Amino acid sequence: MNMDVTPNVVAPPLPRTIADTGLGVVMMRDILLKTMFRTNQEQVSNLSKTLCLPVNVTQELVDMVREQGLVEATGTLAAGQGSEMGFRLSDTGKARALDALSQSEYYGPMPIPLEVYAEQVKRQSVRNMRITRQALTDAMGHLILPPDLLDQLGPAVGAGRSILMYGPPGNGKSSISNGIRDALGDLIYVPRAIDYHGQVITVYDPIIHTIREENEDDASQLRRSANRFDRRYVRIQRPTVVTGGELTLDMLDLVYNPTARTYQAPLQLKSNGGIFIVDDLGRQEEPPQKLINRWIVPLEENKDILALQSGEKFEVPFDTLVIFSTNFHPNEIFDKAALRRIFYKIKIDGPDQEGFLKIFAMMARKKKMPLDEASLIYLLKEKYPTIDSIFANYQPIFLIDQMIAICEFEGMPYHMSPDLIDRAWANMFVAESTFDH
Repeated sequence: MNMDVTPNVVAPPLPRTIADTGLGVVMMRDILLKTMFRTNQEQVSNLSKTLCLPVNVTQELVDMVREQGLVEATGTLAAGQGSEMGFRLSDTGKARALDALSQSEYYGPMPIPLEVYAEQVKRQSVRNMRITRQALTDAMGHLILPPDLLDQLGPAVGAGRSILMYGPPGNGKSSISNGIRDALGDLIYVPRAIDYHGQVITVYDPIIHTIREENEDDASQLRRSANRFDRRYVRIQRPTVVTGGELTLDMLDLVYNPTARTYQAPLQLKSNGGIFIVDDLGRQEEPPQKLINRWIVPLEENKDILALQSGEKFEVPFDTLVIFSTNFHPNEIFDKAALRRIFYKIKIDGPDQEGFLKIFAMMARKKKMPLDEASLIYLLKEKYPTIDSIFANYQPIFLIDQMIAICEFEGMPYHMSPDLIDRAWANMFVAESTFDH
């Protein structure tokens, strides 16, 4: 992970009182009661961890519901908890917890109000990134790229605006997308859940978000206080969402769980502060033009519009670097209005013959495959003319790996020959033929 980027993301401050959470006391009360009911936790210290609130704020909340007769002290000190008093739900509290669970099964970490989350998104915007040429070069050092490609990619990534990469298949568009992802080296904060008018939307997703634990990246005592932040957030590496042919428009909508009566954030909301890669554009069920139409407002206005089950629509931040990757020419799949809304269009071409030979020689050296001039001449003069001498970046490694596999199977030392070239080539291209079904 390259850290040659601006790492000055401001952490969300710890709430010091119930009011600091920005949540209504009724919602907080109900989440506390549901959590106690579902987990049977009785100590404030344990509840503090589950609710992701500081101990003093959790104690303030427990004191409030105790005054309301919803929670009562157990009258005994908890075993193994030092001098900590235990608390349990009263009969009234249990009834209120069951009533609250009938409206929403959500319990555990307190959510972040949507408007508070929106401010945190601004503080850690992907558009605030300052990625240097060195960071991008380091992240893509394993790729063979045209010399002027970084000249185009650098400003595009630094702007945090949409990018369309297009060109023939097999030339590393997906690898370049992943290299851009690796160049984003700093850490941001994603909420475990957000609250919009009493509706809870879970955001943190362990499949997408990679946690960086407290003090993991800096163990010095001097900086330790800087690692204290609102635990309703999770500190993560900038996220990357990768979708391909499976992407459908409904994956960009809120996902409602009718049993739990809660929502899960769509993919683009989970990718805020990071990258959303649409790979293999043009292979989805929906036409690319339709997908782009869905993104027009987010790409232009940095906000997205989502809808609840009730039909009510509301705005959420859209702060993600969208990378579209396609094997089609843009004019084939978009109209001019759609293309105008994609800020950077970068063509990723295959190598010329000289570039192909450089890649071939480098991969052969890496794989300990001796080069053979006669075999290379055979490859270039006899095989490539059959495909109009169109070279692709994936071909050298494919051909070399095929020859290595044959040598190992036959018990021969690694070597090249026209015969091995023929056998490797046969696996790279399927001859046109007809056969009975």
